[in-house]
Amino acid sequence: MAERLPRDLLALIGAILLGVFLVQMDSTMVNIALESFRRDFGADLGTVQWVSAAYLLAMAAVIPVAGWAIDRFGARSAWLVSLGLFTLGSLLCGLAWSAGSLIAMRVVQGAGGGMLMPLFQTILARRAAGQQFGRVMALVGAPMLLGPVLGPVLGGVLVDGPGWRWIFLVNLPICALAAWAAVRVMPVERIERPARLDVLGLALLSPALVGIVWALSRAGTDGGFGPATLLVLAVGVALLGWFVVHALRTAGPVVDLRLFRSRDFAASAVVMLLGMMALLGTILLIPLYYQQVHGFTPLHAGLLMAPHGIGSALSLIVAGRLADRFGARPVALTGSLLLLGVTLALTRLSAGTGQWEIAALIALGGAGFGGVIVGAQSGVFSGLDRAAMPHATTAVRVFQQVGGSFGVAVLAVALQRNASGAGSLDALGDAFGTTFWWAAGAAALTLVPILLMRSKARKVAETAAPAEPALNPS
Repeated sequence: MAERLPRDLLALIGAILLGVFLVQMDSTMVNIALESFRRDFGADLGTVQWVSAAYLLAMAAVIPVAGWAIDRFGARSAWLVSLGLFTLGSLLCGLAWSAGSLIAMRVVQGAGGGMLMPLFQTILARRAAGQQFGRVMALVGAPMLLGPVLGPVLGGVLVDGPGWRWIFLVNLPICALAAWAAVRVMPVERIERPARLDVLGLALLSPALVGIVWALSRAGTDGGFGPATLLVLAVGVALLGWFVVHALRTAGPVVDLRLFRSRDFAASAVVMLLGMMALLGTILLIPLYYQQVHGFTPLHAGLLMAPHGIGSALSLIVAGRLADRFGARPVALTGSLLLLGVTLALTRLSAGTGQWEIAALIALGGAGFGGVIVGAQSGVFSGLDRAAMPHATTAVRVFQQVGGSFGVAVLAVALQRNASGAGSLDALGDAFGTTFWWAAGAAALTLVPILLMRSKARKVAETAAPAEPALNPS
């Protein structure tokens, strides 16, 4: 009979889950509110999509800071500062007066939320040793899987009822409770060594990603690359190139690009990026389709998005067991083919497509995405020594968020262009179907790196203390 987990560890898990669950819920609730943002602020979809894209980019930028923050300031201080940033961002988002102000406030919120996810993983890994860690992650996993299911529904309830501002303001009392719980159960750590942060790497990577995503979305909106757009794109590419040179020459870069020497890591990281782009086809476009084409309320649209979360949750549970038994590549390949089939089916979306047909498709799409992510995560650490595992975890999480932000930008701009001449609901429905070709293209491209993965992952070399495993995407 397994030994019961200590009460102080269970209290720590409860305190941490309050913060992490908020971050997961927030992402899915916002997707339901995009149509409300567009309508209330009188903005086009190309602008409003930055409410999601800026949040994801901010999360990507701060993920590498989490480990440094714990070593430099201690787990409790790092957690409380991150939670405070997320709380401040939530308050400011709820008070936003324009699309631009909301986007700016989402950057603050994303910076706090992006830190909370890797901090939670690291804190639990350090507190729960050996076999306890597996039991802890299993205990944590159940409520975390509810986020994608409950988020759209709760978002619909709030947007339909008191208004979209409450999808942010509802965070405030829960954040206060989470902060109180953290102060009660997280011990103050003694800092024994100062940690080094790759400040130059952060200063290069963050503006590079923002510049490239902004330029691509602007070009799609304007129908081409104007002088200003070309300049921003050139600066973004130059900064990214500088970062690559810096990362390959520096010890302890913010994202260790030397990991790409491993074929399995390189393939898995690219799968993460493309998989997130394909996923956005469902969780971004379908809520908009329900509201714009069928005139459904946000609550109705949120309820109809629940099958996607259920499919993802069930797949994450089953795919993990299958990956242990059959290897990473078969699981990722099966998930990719399923995701590709669903996105191809959704290219035939029209105003007459039935809601139950869509519900079945997005449930299968969620299941396919779960297989892709679990397979990719299983392959990430293949052949790496244990000393490299924390760097690999950081890198793939950054790739997930960057893939998500690119997906949001590309799909939103493509939809705006396809729908610009739509003079009827039939034409608007067809525009959504056409836009899904971008998601299908991303899903098809995942097949290339998946086929480069090894069927059976190589064992991790025993060279250092074990590191935390990668988390499921938020």
